[in-house]
Order: sequence, then structure tokens, then C-alpha cells
Amino acid sequence: MVNESRKSRAHFDIPLTVMVYGLAAFGILAVAVATFSISSEAEDTLLNYIVASYYGMRQAIFFLVSPLIVGVITYAPYELIRRHANKFYLLACALLLITLVSNQAQGVKAWTDIIWGYTIQPSEFVKLACIVALAKYLETNDNPLGDAKSWLRLGMLMGLPALLTLAQGEMGSVLVMAVIFIVMMFFGGIRGKLIAAFVVVAAIGIALLGAFITVAGTDNYRIVRILSFIRPDLVDDGATYQVNNSKIAIGSGGLTGVGTFVQGSFSQLDYVPEDWTDFIFATIGEAWGFIGCALVILTYLAIILRMLYLSRYTLNRFGQMVILGVMAMLLFHVFENVGMTTGLMPVTGIPLPFLSYGGSNMMTNMAGLGLVLNVVRNRSAASMPGLALQAQTVNRRYNTKR
Repeated sequence: MVNESRKSRAHFDIPLTVMVYGLAAFGILAVAVATFSISSEAEDTLLNYIVASYYGMRQAIFFLVSPLIVGVITYAPYELIRRHANKFYLLACALLLITLVSNQAQGVKAWTDIIWGYTIQPSEFVKLACIVALAKYLETNDNPLGDAKSWLRLGMLMGLPALLTLAQGEMGSVLVMAVIFIVMMFFGGIRGKLIAAFVVVAAIGIALLGAFITVAGTDNYRIVRILSFIRPDLVDDGATYQVNNSKIAIGSGGLTGVGTFVQGSFSQLDYVPEDWTDFIFATIGEAWGFIGCALVILTYLAIILRMLYLSRYTLNRFGQMVILGVMAMLLFHVFENVGMTTGLMPVTGIPLPFLSYGGSNMMTNMAGLGLVLNVVRNRSAASMPGLALQAQTVNRRYNTKR
């Protein structure tokens, strides 16, 4: 009992913070390597290579700003976040709607300009909004899908941001929301029969998608992406160019990689399109080889397991659900991104957390870290009334899932 209390104590989680910021710092280097050009006049020092990289410098700025985001969220009053979870959700949905009707970038209405050429992508932020709103709902509902009213409420809660995001052309973000929903509902008390029902619905959806592809053809680029994964022989070489080159680049790294800032490397020759964003893992595979890729994946695994551990000993239901939601978001991002760059999953445009270039993605992931740290800092028994009863519920749920 004493050991359980010690594990559930309130604290600032240093191991999780160190792992996340270690990945983010490495991400600056990876982005600089991906955008390395022999036309750069930089001397052969690491700092100058980063400074000479437009995207590397911007990623460094995001990195330097991130402690402010993490700090504000970590030290924000816990009850403020919990009490106003639904307001955060409505604000995020409003940003999605504003972006949808006011801006369009390359045919995808997903970004909106802010200042000095910087843009934001509200579909990233809405993931966190869905997490806190769903955690707020699950806090007081032991049987979240127990009646028709619950189905309707949850359908509206997740359906509104999903439809707005889908209208912006962000299918990848919708998939992330779906995984967040399933994971949080699984730990939130959903019945086994409903999980089976979700699997059946997903299977039917995949079958209908296959039928739609057969009837509609391959004009839509999203359909082409899926078809290039399922039946690459039915699409032209251009549809599989990025993935094929990504696999070649990763394979060329061998065990230890070809090194960084190497003239004539695939990264330097822009052999893999967008290798500083969604396909950053290809750059890592080429430059640092199998060992580098393995260390990155193991670090992600350690982060996921650390969050799972922290949630296990978080005795407040809202806080526990928040940690599990952030964990699910990161887990699916890593699984899908690494899978698509190695040809094991279809291309969806999902970035690699803390490593891929992008301010919105970086700030969203860092805000997720801040939420987890906030929960862990505020989970002491003295600050949470009725915690003993919640502790019994939490332990019962984990024992049931095992």
C-alpha cells in the first residue's frame, strides 16, 4: 500500500520530459540533414548547417518556443483545464470552421495564416480538444455507451470535429481522432461486445471502400494512395514514387548509416519528396542506419510505456483519461508514419511526433506533454476529493483489461 501511494505521488515527471526533448532536439538535426544542399555557403560545423537550413532554423525556433507552451499548460490550474474542457473543444471546432471557410492551401483547406509567413493547422489542435472533452465525459460515465442518449452525445462529440477535418482534406487527422476515441473508450469502460461491433463496422467500411474504388476509378488522390498500397500494379509509377524511394533511402543506410550532410546522398539530392516533413524517417534511416532507426523507435516505445505507467497510477479519472488520450495520439502517429515510410501502411500525411518539420504538429505534441505533466503534478490525494473511491474504480478497470 505504501508502494502504491509512492507511485501515485504528485511530481514533475523528469524522465518523460527528457525523452521528449531529446527527440525534439534530434529532430532539428534530422530536418537540417534532410534539407542539406551543396549550394549552402555554410562552413562544415553543425550549427552553421542548421542555420543554413531554412526549415532547420524554423524547427529550432519551434523547439525554443515549446518550453513556454509546455510550462504554461503544465503549471495551469488543473481544475481550470478540467472545468473548461468543453469550452476548449468548442474553440478548437470554431477554428476548424473558420479555417475551412476562409483559407485554402494547395487544394487542402487545412491551414490559416497568422503572422510573418507562419501558419497554423487547427486540425492538429482539435485532437487535444477531443481528448480533454472526451475525458470530461468519461469522468462521470462508467458505462459510456449504455443508452441511446450516450451514443448520440458521443457521436456528436467526435463527429463534429471529424466532419470539419474531413472537409479540409485531412483524412490522416480523422484517423488519429478515431484511434484516440477507441483507446479512451476501451479504458473508459466500453463493453467487449461493442468493441467487436466496431471491428465489424470497420471491416464493412473497408469492403465498401474497395467497392467504391472499383466503381469510381483512381482520379481522387486519396484513393490513389490507398490503391497504391493495396494494388500498386494498378497505378502508375508516380503514385508509388515517394514510398519506393523512401524504402530505398532507408535501405541504403545499412547498419550504421551513410552519415550526416553527405554530398550525393539521397537527402541532399531530394530523392525522397517531403523528406523533412512526413518522410523524415527516410532521412533518419539513410543518415543513421538501422541503429539510428531502432534507437528512435525504442525512445518512442519508452515514451508510450512511461505514459501508460503514469496513467496506471493516476487515481483521478479525468487525468487518467487525458494521459491515455495523449498516449494514443502519439502511438498512432508513430505507428502510421513509420509504417508508411517503410511501405507497411498507406500514405496518409501523418507526421512523426517531435521529429517531422511543422510548428502546429510540434506545438500540439508539446501541449500534449504539458497536459500529461499537469495531471501528474496534480494527482496528490490531498488535492482530489473522493480519490479513494476513484482509485478502486481505476484498479478494477485495469485488472479487467488484463
